[in-house]
Amino acid sequence: MKTLHIAYQNTIHIVRLLMVGVGLLLALSSCTFPGLISTSQQLPVVSQQQAQPKLPPVHFPQDEGAHNNLTEWWYYTGHLEARDANGQARRYGFELVVFQILRSNLPPVYISHFAISDITRSQFHYDQRRAIEPTPTPDGNSTKGIDVHVGDWSIQGLNGQDHLVAAMQDYAIDLRLSDLKQPVLHNGNGLITYGLAGFSYYYSRTHMNISGSLTDHGQQLTISGLAWMDHQWGDFLTLGGSGWDWYSIQLDNHTELMLYFIRNDAGQVISTYAGYIDARGNDHLVNAQSLVVRTLGRWRSPVTGISYPSGWHVTINDPQIQATLTLTPQLKNQELVTQQSTGNIYWEGAVTIEGKSGGTSLSGQGYVELTGYHT
Repeated sequence: MKTLHIAYQNTIHIVRLLMVGVGLLLALSSCTFPGLISTSQQLPVVSQQQAQPKLPPVHFPQDEGAHNNLTEWWYYTGHLEARDANGQARRYGFELVVFQILRSNLPPVYISHFAISDITRSQFHYDQRRAIEPTPTPDGNSTKGIDVHVGDWSIQGLNGQDHLVAAMQDYAIDLRLSDLKQPVLHNGNGLITYGLAGFSYYYSRTHMNISGSLTDHGQQLTISGLAWMDHQWGDFLTLGGSGWDWYSIQLDNHTELMLYFIRNDAGQVISTYAGYIDARGNDHLVNAQSLVVRTLGRWRSPVTGISYPSGWHVTINDPQIQATLTLTPQLKNQELVTQQSTGNIYWEGAVTIEGKSGGTSLSGQGYVELTGYHT
């Protein structure tokens, strides 16, 4: 679940910038773009009702690529390790996302964010882009997989074998990802309905092995690592002023967790989702009542003045999993100010994980996304 949380006035601003001289306006009076889900960006309120039977099920590889829906994104986060020319270990986190936005008969709008958490240097860097693609999008029936570009940034992939390319000042990635588990269809069938707000398809690849290279200040490093991928699409809109906290957790026993909490304009949690993926790749819904997340601290951005939660203690007491986990940001500052592209500000960062399950010690890594926080 990621973020592309754009208010109406920002949506109009982006379209005007992209469509200067065309004289077209987007009548989007009540919409925002989910994304930043992240990313980064989260889903609107999750209905407890089963998916509408008239909507077709998810098919692979047809549904890996682009669709003709209002909102869609491909969202990757992960952890990278390398050794430099002196043999010194280096660690990084990364985020790469592409959003596709369709409105009326206008050409598709594409927005991308690329971020590097340079853990070794204790530095965070990011960049953002947007573009219009004059050609029509596929209809969701292609078997060619993912193929989206924003300039020379690109995401390509088929059957869980993905290729990511992006570059900004001082950093570039050329990554090959290989899915080691079957894709997880959230909510049991990969379909979440929102009633009048629309619907969303949503699946994740929760355990993707990474190879390839990262260029750090001109030095090309051979890397290894582990990634998480979210793909979400549908005819849905998010509500302005709302927000969410989203957690991807990858544990060293080859299990994963995805958690998110969606808040309304008043900051109250109105929806909770928890999914546990076992070592064989089977997804289990976790009872929300068995989940307790406690914030351990706060971090205030020196750029925006926004105060974010920073550090979390997660307790899960469910028949599928009983665990206590502590999530610690690898860098305090992993804030993205992306008002030039998506009109929003969010925190999306790499975390380390320590804890226990059934008396057995656990460790791992993950990513946390925080949206909807204001000064």
